[in-house]
Amino acid sequence: MRSSIVVKLFILTTTLCMLILAVVYFGQTYFFKDYYANRKVSDLQAKMEAFKTAYMDAGGNSLAIQSLEQDFYRNNNVTITGLDHNGNLKDVNDFYLEIRMLKALTKAEEKERTKVPLYQLMNMEEAASGQALIAIGEQLIVTGVKSNSILTPIVVQHPSGELLYANELFKRKFYKGSEKAGSMEKRKPLESDQTSLVNLFGVVTDVRLPNGGGSSDFIYSNKLFLEQINAFQEKLLFEELQLTDSLVIQDYEQNNVKYKLFIQPVHYDNGTTNYIFAMASLQPVDEAVQMMKDYYVYIIVFVIVLILIAALYFSMKIARPLLRINQTTKKIANLDFSETIPIKSKDEIGDLSRNINQLSATLHSYIGKLQEDIAREKQLETTRKEFISGVSHELKTPLSVMKSCISILKDGVAAHKKDHYFEAMEKEVDKMDHLIVDMLELAKYESGTYRMQMDAFFVDKLIESVCEQLAHEIAAKQLRVSIQLVPALVVANQHRIEQVITNFMTNAIRYTPEGQEIVISTTDEANHVVVCVENKGARIPEEQLDKVWDRFYRGDTARQRSDGGTGLGLAISKNILELHGARYGAANTKDGVAFFFCLNKQS
Repeated sequence: MRSSIVVKLFILTTTLCMLILAVVYFGQTYFFKDYYANRKVSDLQAKMEAFKTAYMDAGGNSLAIQSLEQDFYRNNNVTITGLDHNGNLKDVNDFYLEIRMLKALTKAEEKERTKVPLYQLMNMEEAASGQALIAIGEQLIVTGVKSNSILTPIVVQHPSGELLYANELFKRKFYKGSEKAGSMEKRKPLESDQTSLVNLFGVVTDVRLPNGGGSSDFIYSNKLFLEQINAFQEKLLFEELQLTDSLVIQDYEQNNVKYKLFIQPVHYDNGTTNYIFAMASLQPVDEAVQMMKDYYVYIIVFVIVLILIAALYFSMKIARPLLRINQTTKKIANLDFSETIPIKSKDEIGDLSRNINQLSATLHSYIGKLQEDIAREKQLETTRKEFISGVSHELKTPLSVMKSCISILKDGVAAHKKDHYFEAMEKEVDKMDHLIVDMLELAKYESGTYRMQMDAFFVDKLIESVCEQLAHEIAAKQLRVSIQLVPALVVANQHRIEQVITNFMTNAIRYTPEGQEIVISTTDEANHVVVCVENKGARIPEEQLDKVWDRFYRGDTARQRSDGGTGLGLAISKNILELHGARYGAANTKDGVAFFFCLNKQS
């Protein structure tokens, strides 16, 4: 079964749009997450390099570095900070305690103040609540890793052994047992442990706790960020972590949320190494992907409906001119050229419509010409048959007369009239000769190849010459000739126009009764001259006026034969005048018939 082009285009368009929709859906659902993560990591790498340059240009200025960290956080939603060579926060000074040794062995140890960071031991909410277990003047035992004047704490206890705070990650590495006072035992050191612990017994000389609104709150409030710093510090202190100069990127996942950790070593000329530590969450893209999955349930339904409507419209838009072209070409195939295709576009369909319209017009023209040729051929065939019939009829009478005369002469009957019969046969031969000459003349004019040679002459002089030539025939019938001529110089073939005038005059003489009048006149009009020959006393029925120009037309057959006419004179005149492009005709007057034609005057 044949499929409609609308259906084919609809299926093709719908399938293509559905395929595009599926590619977009799977691309955004399954590949967008990785693309987003890679794009974000790439952007952050470049921004980390810029931050590192600005960080080193700050030259250890804590306020400038804190401003850089806050700007980076606001602009990129990425928490970032600087760490010292032991992994402690370097540029924050509002979350620590300061102790002085009680059992100092030297004066230098007596004056020394050791700073202990507290952000690894308590959270910001606990510090801001004012319920911290540490106060100035209180004696404490702090166990940790000391570097210069900073002690990285593991546990903080009262001298009685009561545990106040502990860094849980470090504590699990170095202690075992309960957290109750006196119940913790130090683990045996691992072979990989190269760091020795320090027990510092002293009195608290200063305590700094953040109370909210500080420049470092965005770091202290991010518990997960601090945990990752703690984990990095643990590896840095106890596992001899070796980092190169390049940026290190690590993956981390917490509660099904993925994070990217960025660690950028910063080396100074004095041999020390600090670190820029940043953590970026990939949760927004996960939420966006999940939201897109939920959103696509609705949008896909809407898009599918839209695709179906658009595909149907598109299919009909493309197919409508093709269907119109198909209908029109069917009519053309049935030779119906009445309909044309409207051209509404300038694309290939418009070109096709234009070419079909041109083809239709060309075929219509050629078929019209062919029909005209066929009609002309039929007419010629009819004329040929009539011509042969007329010629046969015209030749039949003189041949019969000649046959009768020859029989009489052969039988010797009326021998005394021999000259009379020879004269009769001679007349019949002349008639046949005239008929054949006229037939050849007519065939020459009707061939379509004959061209008239034009010249200028005075038509009034030509008419007078013809009248002189026919004076004997006019006198024989005792006819009166009225000549009403005006001098006129015309452009035509003089010999052929003379032939036309002679035919008109001969025809008038033949059909004008004896003693009647023939009127010959010329009328000078604007651009041409009208020549008219009117014979009085005989009229032609109105229905036969157009037939007088046909070959072998006879108004009175018997009389024409007796007067020697061939029936071709007016037909020859008609062809001559048509070759001149001249207007001609015949009309009944009050008491006769007028034959006229027009000739162009010389300009």
